[in-house]
Amino acid sequence: MKSKPIPIQMAEAGMIIAEDVYTVDNRLIIPKNTAITDKIITRLKFYKINDISIAITEVQPMVTTHIKVNYSETIKSSNEFKKFNNKYDKLIYDLKSQLLNTISQKVPIDTSLLLNQIKSIVAESRNGIHLFDILHCMPESDDITYIHSLNVALISNVLGHWLKFSEEELSTLTLGGLLHDIGKLVLPPEIMYKRDSLTDAEYATVKTHPIRGSQLLNNSNLNPHILNMVLMHHERCDGSGYPSGLRSSRIDSFAKIIAIADVYDAMTSARVYRPALSPFEAISIFESEGLQKFDPHYIMTFLEEIVQAYVGNRVRLNNKQEGEIVMINKQILSRPIIQVEDQFIDLSKDHSLSIAALL
Repeated sequence: MKSKPIPIQMAEAGMIIAEDVYTVDNRLIIPKNTAITDKIITRLKFYKINDISIAITEVQPMVTTHIKVNYSETIKSSNEFKKFNNKYDKLIYDLKSQLLNTISQKVPIDTSLLLNQIKSIVAESRNGIHLFDILHCMPESDDITYIHSLNVALISNVLGHWLKFSEEELSTLTLGGLLHDIGKLVLPPEIMYKRDSLTDAEYATVKTHPIRGSQLLNNSNLNPHILNMVLMHHERCDGSGYPSGLRSSRIDSFAKIIAIADVYDAMTSARVYRPALSPFEAISIFESEGLQKFDPHYIMTFLEEIVQAYVGNRVRLNNKQEGEIVMINKQILSRPIIQVEDQFIDLSKDHSLSIAALL
């Protein structure tokens, strides 16, 4: 297909975009082969795209139907996603094998192998925001503990980058994410794989997993921060966490980061007792409780960066309307501005509406 570049001012409805259009932070906003509409021209101008490449054809058909770009489907159909998914599945298999061998046979964990695999996975994403996009599109799996551990490792790795951590610190943080829930693997399987809500007694047993995990790794040569992440990832800065009810000054700084990644992934993943929360529901909970329970610097860095991952996503509101996130409200990050057809809805002003799901 022949193509030519044109300034955005020359774009007209009916032209065909010849190459994927990305924002300055490498977010795909319009895939190639999309027919241009007036709305798409407005979107390109909104993202300050100065020029695009269009296909050269003998006849440019006029488009009168409304075009909806499903960002999730675009991600899932990309080669990047397919490569990421293959490496992700391989690492889940290796992580499961290593942790089970550590528990049953006291085999040391090959941390170098796991770290190299993590780096290979991260390399399949363009940046942290793109990695969140990919994680949001990953299929569900029955290996919940291992999937969650890998997700926490990846989310913590991204947050560590946003916090300007050194490579050594990133490696320590990432390994802590991979191993933070190892104590759950020695809990009674009838509790871990129960399909109904846990009883108070069963939940009390689950709450022992940080101590059990710490005991499993106590004689290893792992970095002390990793051992603290295993033991302290459920501690909270206001003293409301477990197992020791520690307050902020006594909680390992790496454990504070793992705690944020742990809660975010847990809230945005489906569980047997509830469906997955939308990321904006999770962000709203963090906004209401975050500054008390989590380190303010870490949680604000996380929230301010993570919301940018969803600009351009199509969403469904609680009134069943569908639209697109076009702008973030910096004062209330969980309530962005949504474009529904030709209408702009500011969720920070209309509290009867909220984001029910990403599309």
